Amino acid sequence: MIVAPIAALMIQTAISRSREFLADEAGASLTGNPLALASALAKIESWSKKVPLESAAPATAHMFIINPLVGGGLAWLFSTHPGTKERIKRLKAKANGILIHA
Repeated sequence: MIVAPIAALMIQTAISRSREFLADEAGASLTGNPLALASALAKIESWSKKVPLESAAPATAHMFIINPLVGGGLAWLFSTHPGTKERIKRLKAKANGILIHA
């Protein structure tokens, strides 16, 4: 009874992270410029560190482009967004014609 909700949350956030990768790929395909999307993600990440969002809550984190909630250690297991560095890496690979799958 205790482990099941935690496992369900971990599965839900893993699905959310994979959907973020799919959204990035679709956006890169639609624009035809994965490097522009990678650059935009880097800029948003940079600004999010300069101007932290104080009103974000775990229930609304999935609605943001960059994860507004920052945590260390095992917090990534419950993150709704993949790391920005990984997203940028995949977009650069797409720009170079390299396929990366989760």
